[in-house]
Amino acid sequence: MFLKGKSAIVTGSTSGIGLAYAKALAAEGASVMINGFGDAAAIETERAALEATTGAKALYDAADMSKPDQIAAMVARAAQELGGVDILISNAGIQHVAPIDEFPIEKWDAILAINLSSTFHLMRAAIPLMKARNWGRIITTASAHSLVASPNKAAYVAAKHGIAGLTKTAALEVATHGITVNCISPGYVWTPLVENQIPDTMKTRGLTREQVINDVLLDAQPTKQFVQPEQVAALALFLCRDDAAAITGANYSMDGGWTAA
Repeated sequence: MFLKGKSAIVTGSTSGIGLAYAKALAAEGASVMINGFGDAAAIETERAALEATTGAKALYDAADMSKPDQIAAMVARAAQELGGVDILISNAGIQHVAPIDEFPIEKWDAILAINLSSTFHLMRAAIPLMKARNWGRIITTASAHSLVASPNKAAYVAAKHGIAGLTKTAALEVATHGITVNCISPGYVWTPLVENQIPDTMKTRGLTREQVINDVLLDAQPTKQFVQPEQVAALALFLCRDDAAAITGANYSMDGGWTAA
């Protein structure tokens, strides 16, 4: 367990990609603070399972990623109760789809706050703790939309392009402190959130389940296969290794060939 003695925060980790990150880190011995919204009992079940399965300490914090003061308080709590923040994975995100001229202003503000600004606030709070130890790993879940655009996703595309730029800037600033900063850009990942969209799309467009998957969701992915949360987590885990100490400022595509076209 190469992360024994290390501590991590993973935002947006009560399900999906974020929970896969948390499980992978804990399995390698890291203490983990998970974060996100959801049913309280279900969250406690996942938190307890992390401890029971791996023996690593696991905490839950309900900080709202649109609130800078709550973000700072969560990082401070992790420092106090877990002994530090060695690994920071910023994964929380929301989406809204509409043309620019019809895009609700409040939705724009919320997406930019949660998908982009929260990563800045997390970095701002955690980097001093990492500098003090001369070691740190910062990883953000970007998206294929950090590299290419799609119609009707102005806020999401802008935020994810911003993540790619923030990653590069932060990497340069902390390069001499033993801290690496990278982002991972998945295409469509098979999560409960994606699976739950299929019935509504079938009904709205009059399509079969197979048509929704292949012709709508996976239209841009040449492999016609969903990325799996565990695959994204495995890449993040590698970036935490000492073998990856020279990798910083990078944006890793994991999109089934989407951005190769």
